[in-house]
Amino acid sequence: MPGQSLEDFSLAHSEDNEISINVGGFKKKMRSNTLLRFPETRLGKLLSCHSKESILELCDDYDDAKNEFYFDRNPELFPYVLHFYNTGKLHVMGELCVFSFSQEIEYWGINEFFIDSCCSYSYHGRKMEPDQEKWEEQSDGESTSSSFDEILAFYNDAAKFDRQPFGNVRRQLWLALDNPGYSVLSRIFSVLSIVVVLGSIVTMCLNSLPDFQLVDSYGKAEEDPRFEIVEHFGIAWFTFELMARFAVAPDFLKFFKHALNLIDLMSILPFYITLIVNLVVESSPALANLGRVAQVLRLMRIFRILKLARHSTGLRSLGATLKYSYREVGLLLLYLSVGISIFSVVAYTIEKEENEGLATIPACWWWATVSMTTVGYGDVVPGTTAGKLTASACILAGILVVVLPITLIFNKFSHFYRRQKQLESAMRSCDFGDGMKEVPSVNLRDYYAYKVKSLMASFTNLSRSTPSELSLNDSLH
Repeated sequence: MPGQSLEDFSLAHSEDNEISINVGGFKKKMRSNTLLRFPETRLGKLLSCHSKESILELCDDYDDAKNEFYFDRNPELFPYVLHFYNTGKLHVMGELCVFSFSQEIEYWGINEFFIDSCCSYSYHGRKMEPDQEKWEEQSDGESTSSSFDEILAFYNDAAKFDRQPFGNVRRQLWLALDNPGYSVLSRIFSVLSIVVVLGSIVTMCLNSLPDFQLVDSYGKAEEDPRFEIVEHFGIAWFTFELMARFAVAPDFLKFFKHALNLIDLMSILPFYITLIVNLVVESSPALANLGRVAQVLRLMRIFRILKLARHSTGLRSLGATLKYSYREVGLLLLYLSVGISIFSVVAYTIEKEENEGLATIPACWWWATVSMTTVGYGDVVPGTTAGKLTASACILAGILVVVLPITLIFNKFSHFYRRQKQLESAMRSCDFGDGMKEVPSVNLRDYYAYKVKSLMASFTNLSRSTPSELSLNDSLH
């Protein structure tokens, strides 16, 4: 309507005319009677404007020649507003950010109670629980980024050998020692290491049996010579294994920052510390109490079982799961602590005069811990009817508390197990026979995040599509 005066603007649109809306380049003609259905919205208020100044208070620009109103807003969200004017209902797609959507409809003057019932529950649920989604996204983001960080760190370490003497030979030995299954040599080395670890653990267990315990002429217990030979062979093997890995490591300074290398170090330190302590005790009888330190250190040999993590995908995945599930584990401990505190006080109040085993609150803590974790040793049990009812409630509460975070932890374990398998496959498929080739300069993290978001958006659309959303899609196109 070129040449139309602003004085006739309100009257013209009351006669069922059309106005042109331009939202960030998205143009649409809308009938005045459609906008008049919602006079309190921003577009509805345009129809009551009588001056250009009042129009510019509601929009960013106005072309009186074309009678076009321009809004500097996101054009991808305006179709949802357009659908609202046509149907009187708002619908929220699953992939939309609820906070951006909330700010957008607030700008257009549309209230949230216009959101249809099919989308209202999901919309308000996502809006009221941002912290939980943030935790999950942060955890997934950390675990995903760490996967690519490990691959990039692996290639960076492999590239360091090109600048070192005998680089190719040392790189092949490093791959064979640090990546079980990389080659025939690495498989043989891995099998030998597992056998020695298991042999050492079995020897320690057999040595505790009375049939294998020996006593010298002074009445002191001494180790069976056969087991001592196995122990010394195991220590020699573990020492050789650690020194060999250290000798071919790409970066000596970062070698002991790796958790598995620290485990290897801790598996042999007790033996050498015990050896030094025994020599000191023999040379200085006044320091005989140090012998007890040696006995404690000998018990630390059981931690050699952790060396199997280098050869077990499951153990490494378990470690990663615990690392990235500290929130869930913390919540589990918090819930257990609250439950134990409550039920221990209740049991103490009921049983303190009838049961000597529950006569103190610390003793009731032990009983509540055993009951809530459903272990049930049976060493202390309530005797009164009220005490038995309290025990039943304690057990049921313990089952609920323990089960709640299990699903989240199991899902993370499955994720890390698959990721570890893919990482091992990538490492085993690498070929550095002709030297380290240049790794393409690509931001793998951003690329992976983009692909995952696209995939999740497609899954969300398939799983959350409703008839109302399908009608919305039709109106958008």
